[in-house]
Amino acid sequence: MRADIPERGEAPGGSAGRVAGWLAAERERWALWLPVGIGAGVAGYFALPFEPDNAPGLIALAVALGLGCLGLRMLRAQGRGEALVICAFLIGAPAVGFSAAKYQSDAAAAPVILKRLGPVKVMGRIEMVEPALKGPRVTIAVYAIDRLEAAATPRRVRLRLRPRLLADGERDLVPGAGITILAMLLPPPGPAVPGGFDFARAAWFDGIGGVGFALRAPEIAPPGAPVPEGAGGPMEKFFTAVAGLRRQIFSRITGILPGASGGIAAALMTGERGAIPETTLEAVRAAGLAHLLAISGLHIGLVTGILFFGLRALLALIPRLALNWPIKKWAAGAALFGALAYLLLTGATVPTQRAFLMAALVLGAVMVDRAALNMRLVAFAAVAVLLFSPESLTGPSFQMSFAAVGALIAGYEVLRRPLSRLAGERGIGRRVLVYVAGVGLTTLIAGLATAPFALYHFNRFAVFGLAANLGAVPLTAFWIMPAATLAYLLMPFGLEAWALEPMGWGIDAVIAIADTIARQPGASFYVPTLPVWGLVLIALGGLWLILWRRPWRLAGLAGVAAGLASLAFVPPPDLLISGDGHTLAVRKADGTLVFAGGKGSKFQRQVWLRRSGLAAEQAPVRNRHRRRSSGLSALKDRGALSCDPLACVAHIRGRMVSVIHNPAAAREDCPQADLVIALTTLYRFPCRGPAHIITRLRLARAGTHAVWFADDGTIRVETVAGRRGRRPWTGPGGGRSR
Repeated sequence: MRADIPERGEAPGGSAGRVAGWLAAERERWALWLPVGIGAGVAGYFALPFEPDNAPGLIALAVALGLGCLGLRMLRAQGRGEALVICAFLIGAPAVGFSAAKYQSDAAAAPVILKRLGPVKVMGRIEMVEPALKGPRVTIAVYAIDRLEAAATPRRVRLRLRPRLLADGERDLVPGAGITILAMLLPPPGPAVPGGFDFARAAWFDGIGGVGFALRAPEIAPPGAPVPEGAGGPMEKFFTAVAGLRRQIFSRITGILPGASGGIAAALMTGERGAIPETTLEAVRAAGLAHLLAISGLHIGLVTGILFFGLRALLALIPRLALNWPIKKWAAGAALFGALAYLLLTGATVPTQRAFLMAALVLGAVMVDRAALNMRLVAFAAVAVLLFSPESLTGPSFQMSFAAVGALIAGYEVLRRPLSRLAGERGIGRRVLVYVAGVGLTTLIAGLATAPFALYHFNRFAVFGLAANLGAVPLTAFWIMPAATLAYLLMPFGLEAWALEPMGWGIDAVIAIADTIARQPGASFYVPTLPVWGLVLIALGGLWLILWRRPWRLAGLAGVAAGLASLAFVPPPDLLISGDGHTLAVRKADGTLVFAGGKGSKFQRQVWLRRSGLAAEQAPVRNRHRRRSSGLSALKDRGALSCDPLACVAHIRGRMVSVIHNPAAAREDCPQADLVIALTTLYRFPCRGPAHIITRLRLARAGTHAVWFADDGTIRVETVAGRRGRRPWTGPGGGRSR
């Protein structure tokens, strides 16, 4: 180490010198911050309220490159220049992430339907069939759509088919088959609430330019039928063939294992969860076992390990092979091929991509007789995912997957020695105790690491998750996944039932555990949504905690605590109204939501409840007919919300809100209300008096409105369009809501 860099444990005087010494002592961990910098650039791109040019990212990259070259030259010539290299990293890594996100967004550009269209005839090729109890969802590679020019035709659309439209069930819906269908098409929906999950953005990066539902039974042409010239390239045909294979495996599994056990088996082997009953899904979520159904590193690791150790053990039974050939490398190569096949068969989601990259590096290291560095594997996988799929950064799969793996590796870096000493002790009882402690510790670390992200995206916390996982994880690792791997191997011979039946027994045991835990009082509870800045604090604090090794890593706990405390500073909105005006909710003093009307979107109501930290839906307010001559004062004691055929009136924190359905209500309500939401035109009865007016046109353009009433009398309004900005996936107005 050079003289100008302090040795480990030494530092010049002052706080800055001490920090510099700590940084120098952790030089080998600097590279782990590369994906963090890239992720910051990706996050910056998606946070912008407008679509940027390519120039800022390229300029920043050029500046970083110049600083880096200058810093390296100074290091070689003078032994100084670390500051320039660090500046180059701080500028260059976010610039790479920003540019990657911009490039992928531009590459995904395709026509999008801008308004309701239909009935129209859609002609194309089936790319994917997602089975569901309410009817399959079909993704179609579009050839043509009636009344749309070729330049305005989406690349893909996704349609829901009701079971009554399928005379022969879903048997004819085969990926690769041609399809002609009469359907209603709509733009991909935006968030159900300001700041909520943006379905339209996800659809943009998936190349889906329209969603909708079928009106008639589809006309199906068999795979291999003539298609329009230029339709479907080699890669599309390959992935269509993989989707067809997934469909066949799904059908064979559910044909042997009916009910919930078959649905879960199909989810574990194909990634399709549509056949799992909602009651079973709810029990699994309440018990904290939902991660077992989402294909992730656990499943990839188990399949890879089973193939590697199983094949190596079989080859070791042949002395000539074991003594003269590198059977360990052969087993690693076969396991790598098996992991790739499992990745493709389960849909290649972000967690499986990350897990496959790590497994590939580990197995590759085995084949070239090298050791792998665990935390560097995570960093490499994160960089690869962020560069090729930057939009995944904003989703729960990426966040929870990398949080769990990073925390586990960091945790076992600290606990490796004490656990090794305990495992080295003799005695079956001690080994069983160490195993149980290891499962519990793994569950605890992974659960704590993923809890903030689960709370942000799903607003739910499983109280007894540790107990449930202690029973379910060993069953999954030692019974269910080995049986699933054997079923894959037996399917070409038609003997998969020999493995699927025992697999079903293990799944039934997991379902029993989930049901038992879910029935316990207080098994899970809901919390309001964390603000984005709170989640950022938690993420940065957690990264600081797991990426460094010296005691200063503990400062990251302060960031995590501050992020969790953000819940107290951002209360849920006092009033919500959807962009179409059909759904209205008012928060009462006790925190519950009261809904007006009954024809609004059920999905939207569920999202509003969940993001407010509420588990069950309150009954909608029925129309309470009132005489206009009685005035509005008579309604003040009727609760948070009262409605009649003309308007709904709410009293929130001493403020009055009127939601006008009929212009006749404007004359009486406008002079007294603090906020008026006009769902009709008010030409005959101009609205004079309120400080704030939200018109029907503004609702249609800006989407769902969230309103907060402060104690000082101010009214704050957020909209879907305001939070989304003007981006390629938002359309002209940016406010389309689900």
